[in-house]
Amino acid sequence: MPSVIERMAEALNQHDLQAFLECFDPRYHSEQPAHPNRGFGGKEQVRKNWSDMFESFPNFEADLLRHTTDEGVVWGEWHWRATGLKMAGATIMGVEGDRIVWARLYMEEVEEDGET
Repeated sequence: MPSVIERMAEALNQHDLQAFLECFDPRYHSEQPAHPNRGFGGKEQVRKNWSDMFESFPNFEADLLRHTTDEGVVWGEWHWRATGLKMAGATIMGVEGDRIVWARLYMEEVEEDGET
């Protein structure tokens, strides 16, 4: 059976909001340590955020580059892209059963320009 992060990646790439939401516990809490004001709690906010994301970026794709699990914590490295969107980073998620209870997202926009 696929892990919760693999199910999440599949749901993201299929734009299947319901399957995506099934990956989350109702008590879900999200943090973005580099952007503390973006933290939130609750599965309903996940629905709103990703409904908006799929609407804003109809060709959204998620690449799960690698992932590992240790004692109920899942680490994943991601690339997210769509027309007008290019992000890369990592997620660290606490899992109970087969659902994500908390996550810390370290996703940032990719800067294409700049000095080498």
